[in-house]
This record gives sequence, C-alpha cells and structure tokens, in this order.
Amino acid sequence: MHTLRVIWAIFVKDLRVEWRHRETLAAMCVFGLLVVFLFNFAFEPAGEESLRLLPGLLWIAFAFAGVLGFNRSFAAERENGALEGMCLAPVDPGAIYLGKMLANLFFLGIAETVMVFVASVWYNFSFIPSLRWFALATFFCTLGYVAVGTTFAAIAVNTRMREVMLPVLQFPVAIPIFIAGVEASTGALKGDPPGDYSNWIKLGASFSVIFVVLSYLLFEFVLEE
Repeated sequence: MHTLRVIWAIFVKDLRVEWRHRETLAAMCVFGLLVVFLFNFAFEPAGEESLRLLPGLLWIAFAFAGVLGFNRSFAAERENGALEGMCLAPVDPGAIYLGKMLANLFFLGIAETVMVFVASVWYNFSFIPSLRWFALATFFCTLGYVAVGTTFAAIAVNTRMREVMLPVLQFPVAIPIFIAGVEASTGALKGDPPGDYSNWIKLGASFSVIFVVLSYLLFEFVLEE
C-alpha cells in the first residue's frame, strides 16, 4: 500500500507540474504534428501509398516526441536538487520509477492521440475500422518504449550532453519495439485479419513486460549512479 501511494504521489506531482507550465506536452504535440505535416509536403502520398507509409510516419513522430518528454521527465528534480532527496527517501526506488514511467506514458499517450487525430484529418484516412487493434498495438509498444526511455532518461540526466545521450542510448534498445509497432500498425490499418499481425502485438507486449520488470528491479542502481 505504501508503494502504491508513492507511485501515485509521483504521478500526480508530474501532472501538476506539467499543468502549471504546459511545456513538455505542448512541445511533444507540436513536434509530432510538424513531422506529420512535413511528411505530407515532402512526399505527397495518396491512396495506397499513404496507407503504406502512414504507420512508419506515425512511429517516427511517436519516437521523437517521446525523446522530448523523456528529456524533461527528470529535469525538475535535477535543477532543484530533488533527485538526491528522492534517492535518500525511505521508499522503494522501483516505486519512483513506476511513478515517472506512468507520467511519461500518460503524456506520450495524449501526444499520440493528437497526432493520430491530425493524421486522420490531414490524410483523409479513418482509423475507426481498425481502431481497436491499432490502439492495442500502439499501447503495448508505447509502454515498452516509455519503460526504456524513463530508465535511460534517469541515466542521462546527470551527463553534460543529456539531450544527445538519451536518444543514443535508448534507440538501439528500443528497436524491437519500433519494429513490432510498425508491423502491427501496418497490418491493423490495412484491415488484415488480426491473426496475420497478432504475433507482432505479442512481441511488443513481451518486450514491454521485460523492459518494465528489468527497469523496476535495476532502477535502484540507476539512481545510485
């Protein structure tokens, strides 16, 4: 029960900080929308070509929007010296990780929803017929990506070039998540039978569970570094 209260307290704290400043979420949404718009002007896809490229485009936008959010997730604690206080607090380090991860998942989920809505309007494509499976694939793969990003954000926060170090560290590890996300999203948006791409969803879910569990167990050592 104490661990749950810690997780909830950190999650709510991050939401309140973001509500006051509205910097992180706004930057994530604007960057993602910029990628969507520039893609249209650069390639001008239409019809089947748009459907073939759209999943990859969305995951590129998700990935880089996530980097912006992860870079800011521990910034407030670092600037105010609160990260050391969190390390000294008599709480489970894994609870700190889960609270931060849930906040990052919440913010990236909102940004993804905005990007998908704008993409559907801009490319005149309806996500509704495939929304259930597309949302399921996106959720599991986003969870794995956020699990990795939160961990490496805590590692990179104390480095001089943390904005550069974070993507360098996390992208190689998150490659299986991106592959699973693109493949599952492509199958869902094309209207293929779920059995054709369900293995990709299972792969994304498996990696998500592995990343969350490992990060939870190892976060104590991450904070010590």
